[in-house]
Amino acid sequence: MIRGVDIVKGTYLLQKGTPFVVVEREFHTPGKGTAIARVKMKSLKDGSVLSLTIPTQQEVEDAEVDVRNCQYQYADADNYHFMDGESYEQYDVPVAGMENKRYYLKEGENYDLTIWEGSVIDIRIPYKVVFTVAESENYVKGDTVSGATKPVVTETGLTVRVPLFIKQDEKILVNTETNEYVERVTQ
Repeated sequence: MIRGVDIVKGTYLLQKGTPFVVVEREFHTPGKGTAIARVKMKSLKDGSVLSLTIPTQQEVEDAEVDVRNCQYQYADADNYHFMDGESYEQYDVPVAGMENKRYYLKEGENYDLTIWEGSVIDIRIPYKVVFTVAESENYVKGDTVSGATKPVVTETGLTVRVPLFIKQDEKILVNTETNEYVERVTQ
């Protein structure tokens, strides 16, 4: 059990027998009465969103999940395949329900897997990821407008809008929550 005052972004809570992760939390102190926490949570099973208002002194059930850092190996039609670098245990994560994660997974990179009741229910993608531009159209000098962008495709197949000066084989930093270009990465 966890008190409402102790809930932070990233906390795992159990609601209606389903694990949720807190994606937003806001405290509100009314003029009278006790303070409350307004919590927005995302289901780790089906992606649905649930909003709750919890008095800060009230206890709610936290979900007991295990988080393991594992290396992404490859994907096939049905599963993403991961390996724990310490125990060498293999994890097969069903693609169904996590199709959108395919574009952010890079072979050989490590990701945190959230495990609940013996099965992987979530793959945590970092907030920002560096990608190599695999396909990019060239632009003609002079055909620019302030803030003009073009679509490029990364090595994982992700399409991102970037400034016109980005070329093929360059590295770019992408915000994985908004799927937006952040900056060009120079080594």
